[in-house]
Amino acid sequence: MSWKWLHRWLGLVLGTLALVLGITGAALSLDPLRNAWLTPPAVQDQSVATLAERVQAQVPGLEEIRRLPSGLLVAFAFDGDQPQAWRIDPATGRPLGAYQPSALPRWLKNLHRSWLAGDAGRLTSAAVALAMLGLSVTGLVLLLRRMGGWRHLAGTVRGTLAQRLHVLTGRVLLPVLALSAVTALWLSAATFGLVSLDAKVEPEVVSQANGQARQADLPPGRLPLLQQLRVQDLRKLNLPAPDDPQDSWQVTTSAGQGWVDRSSGQTLAWQDATAAQRVQDWALLLHTGDGAWAWAVVLGVMGLSIVLFWATGLWLWWQARQLAPRISDNSPLQQADALIFVASEGGSSWAFTQALHAALVQAGRRVHTTGLEHFCAPPGARQLFVLAATYGEGQAPAHAAGALARIAQTPATAAPVAVLGFGDRQFPAYCAFAEAVAQALQARGWQALLPLERIHQQSAQEFARWGDALAQTLGQPLAIDYRPRLPALSELPLLVRQDFEGGAGDPAVILRLGLPKEGRRLPRFVAGDLLAIVAPGSSVPRYYSLASGTTDGFAEICVRRRAGGLCSSLLHGLQPGASVPAFIRANPGFALAGGKAPLLLIGAGTGVAPLAGFIRGNASRRPMHLFYGTRTPERDFFFGQELQGWQADGRLQSLHTAFSRTPDGGGHVQDALQRNAAQVGALLARGAHVRVCGSRPMAHGVSQVLQALLAPLGLSLAQLKERGRYAEDLF
Repeated sequence: MSWKWLHRWLGLVLGTLALVLGITGAALSLDPLRNAWLTPPAVQDQSVATLAERVQAQVPGLEEIRRLPSGLLVAFAFDGDQPQAWRIDPATGRPLGAYQPSALPRWLKNLHRSWLAGDAGRLTSAAVALAMLGLSVTGLVLLLRRMGGWRHLAGTVRGTLAQRLHVLTGRVLLPVLALSAVTALWLSAATFGLVSLDAKVEPEVVSQANGQARQADLPPGRLPLLQQLRVQDLRKLNLPAPDDPQDSWQVTTSAGQGWVDRSSGQTLAWQDATAAQRVQDWALLLHTGDGAWAWAVVLGVMGLSIVLFWATGLWLWWQARQLAPRISDNSPLQQADALIFVASEGGSSWAFTQALHAALVQAGRRVHTTGLEHFCAPPGARQLFVLAATYGEGQAPAHAAGALARIAQTPATAAPVAVLGFGDRQFPAYCAFAEAVAQALQARGWQALLPLERIHQQSAQEFARWGDALAQTLGQPLAIDYRPRLPALSELPLLVRQDFEGGAGDPAVILRLGLPKEGRRLPRFVAGDLLAIVAPGSSVPRYYSLASGTTDGFAEICVRRRAGGLCSSLLHGLQPGASVPAFIRANPGFALAGGKAPLLLIGAGTGVAPLAGFIRGNASRRPMHLFYGTRTPERDFFFGQELQGWQADGRLQSLHTAFSRTPDGGGHVQDALQRNAAQVGALLARGAHVRVCGSRPMAHGVSQVLQALLAPLGLSLAQLKERGRYAEDLF
């Protein structure tokens, strides 16, 4: 049983009950605010004796003075047979009005504490509190695994919108949720008598009037104990009954209880508050916020956050359920000649596994697919395939936590192994678990069927290329038909196109597409997100980085025509007025973080598109510096005129170009970085964030230059990635 399994089922089974507790708790947090609003300002260092004298003079038939956690003073009295309760001004002792707790908070408290079902409901609430504690502990373990340990707990959260919302909410909510659960369990234990709050031995209280003629009662001002005690420590003060000469004054404070003789003023007994009572006081304060209105606000916000936490958790569970493996034609292990082992945290890697499994079966192979934790090599196996996703900051998916140890214990056979990694380049430990698997296999003596390959963000194109390489190695065709689940498409009309000849005979075009005003609308997007186009006759979308955001009112992309490319041919043939079906895919790892740190933007060719979008949206005039490489200024200087205009109006602070096909053009973009090493180094020293977009060879050259410039600063690209300062979008 994994931490993730436990966390998931605690949330699913008891999530709805916890949701009710969170909402009612948020509503109850308004009560401390109301009480704080109604509470008159306290008198500094006022004694209980002074308060008692003033209230006694103003309220006939006074029996008790109670100080609520909010500081509100309430006097309880009898007028004949009619009970009365008054809000009291501490400065004068004068009643300010009748004290009448609202019926709604009472109903909410009963719902929150006992589900309106008495002791059975209280037991249910205690069980839910215990489950919430378990949910908090398992959530913290998973959060630490995802973020890579305590040191990275406050780092940048990456992933889908639902994943980021769930992690961000949990990062704030889990400590308060755990505290609320622990205090709820304590309060439940006290309610059922499992914790004794009072002292085991009651003090002996003997009035001085016992057996003697009754003397006149002393006024509160002449009672030494009441003179010593401060009102800010008072819980309640009970006056002696007029018709009972043996009765005494009884005062309760945060420090304990005291009894005072009514006639002599002598303190008859004092009992310190028990440790359990002190814990009870803190538990009430921390659980309800009563007496600390600012904390009550925090509790209210956290209670409402449970709704978002629960909803995002439910959505993630549903997504994982949709991606659950459904493998058909799965041969028994001992009869299989091809073995596929999978490590997947969220389930997305199983869709690729299904496609590979089906293609091998269609090619006449007997295939057995299972989780990587079952790694083995029966005698009949001819090839082994490992499809491994990386979780968090380089960890194995939960179900495959022991896979490396199992590989280390499995003797190598003659069957070669191909390892395919799945991950996200924006994470510092990109495909780190797949690399660890490949290294463990190599160390044990396994032969590699193919070099380790990595798939970025479940790219169908990269998987197709790997499939082609596998087919060539096996010497037989493989019909790998991977069909990603696509969202509904929106029709985007072409508004304007700007054509470029291209520096090497491969033309390019900038397309400005309109946003649909009716029918299916696009979700909100920003520059750097991806526009997905599905060409007719293809089930695999092609992704293009956006040079605009929703607020610009259009979706703009830059597309180079590729020989035989379905999507690029479709888009290059698109004319104004025609439309194309598309959807948006968020690219949060490449998005710009807030703040005023300078931005170092590095791009080549059509990769300048999202960088141009960042500059276009730079209304705050944040310092942006663009290093831009292309072939010739006449044929493929994309966004050239716009960049000059943005530089003139301050949205772009500096522009450095390199034209690789032009004499004295400056070579490639990495050469432009090297020429301006002093400026680049200064920007990095000032905390600049870096965004790189373009081809992989370009990014490799750029990374070498940046590594050299970072070394004197005691930094590396890995550290910049870890801190969320460096991200790539490569093709």
